[in-house]
Amino acid sequence: MARLYSKVTGTGAALPARAVSNDQLVADLAQRGIETSNDWIVARTGIHKRHIAAPGQSTADLATEAAQQALAAAGRTAREIDLIVLATSTPDQTFPSTACLVQARLGNVGAAAFDVQAVCSGFVYATTVADALIRSGTHRRALVIGAEIFSRILDWNDRTTCVLFGDGAGAVVLEASDTPGVLAARLHADGSQAGILCTAGRIDGGKITGDPFLRMDGQAVFKLAVNVLDSSAREVLSDARMTAAQVDWLIPHQANVRILSATCKKLGISDERLVATVDRHGNTSAASVPLALDLAVRDGRVQSGQAVVLQGVGGGFTWGSVLLRM
Repeated sequence: MARLYSKVTGTGAALPARAVSNDQLVADLAQRGIETSNDWIVARTGIHKRHIAAPGQSTADLATEAAQQALAAAGRTAREIDLIVLATSTPDQTFPSTACLVQARLGNVGAAAFDVQAVCSGFVYATTVADALIRSGTHRRALVIGAEIFSRILDWNDRTTCVLFGDGAGAVVLEASDTPGVLAARLHADGSQAGILCTAGRIDGGKITGDPFLRMDGQAVFKLAVNVLDSSAREVLSDARMTAAQVDWLIPHQANVRILSATCKKLGISDERLVATVDRHGNTSAASVPLALDLAVRDGRVQSGQAVVLQGVGGGFTWGSVLLRM
């Protein structure tokens, strides 16, 4: 029996219509009595703008649009999909899953559909799960989606976090193939570090209990993120018997331009081989990697046959890498 692999056959993306520049954000925060500046934001994060969801716009709205684009790029219809894995930390409801809401909007009936919650590592986790299910032979065509509306869990009085995040969604179609597409994948977590990046609130008896806003220890996250992005990239390259010199594109989670640059430096990968979108999207959590991948595919940088490392790192603390042959 021929060995099964999985391969990316289409990508898609969705961003809210409202793009908020640093200058606009600074003006909005000033009305709240919060002082910051474009220079302060750019110097610390590299972010120039981010997209913010409109009132009433849902995570499923963005996820569905990204999924439709990915299906069109792959030349597939929703009815041909037998697996939907959606990564999000901002679901529309406690349940059912946002994946099931997207499934209904796409007109798909019968595919397995579920959410994955690994915060900013979510898309890497979801891709690894979908790859494993395809390799097992139980599924043949998957939609893998990362979608977030982080703007609704931000404390807009905390300038250390509210300037960082944006909303959006990205998706890929992952299909069974007789040639390798996902060359290697590694996932990790360290729950003892949960406190450095979390949204601890929950619904209890019809009321919110605990802090409902995102909280982050930026220095601790930076230090841990650079180290684990480096180590997990080396793991997947070792598994595939490849070196960093053979990587055409590095697409890490888009958290902070300084983390991206430090990761490249540690791996010995030039900035020219880095796909960075944090400047225009901000940190979109589980959506950041598929948004960046889709942009690089559509502008012609990422091409068929190239080796691409996707990386996630986020609350949990979670991290991981996926090595693709496009």
